Amino acid sequence: MLWIARSGAPWRDLPERYGTFGTVSSRFYRWRRAGLWQRILEALQARADRQGRVDWSLHFVDSTVVRAHQHAAGARKASGKKGDRR
Repeated sequence: MLWIARSGAPWRDLPERYGTFGTVSSRFYRWRRAGLWQRILEALQARADRQGRVDWSLHFVDSTVVRAHQHAAGARKASGKKGDRR
């Protein structure tokens, strides 16, 4: 699961040494529905906060997951003239 999160690869690309992708992905989604990942995050944050390692005044947005509109894919625009394809 952590390999998938770190690499951003699809489940089918999970190396065999971690088990079958169907089993691992099923477990991941089951744990997500049970709220396990949220509890892990909260526990890690609380631990780091107790150690003085969290600055709660900082906030950011990770834009790597923002997708472009389908029309932003780089297709050429027509000039409006017949036969002119640029």
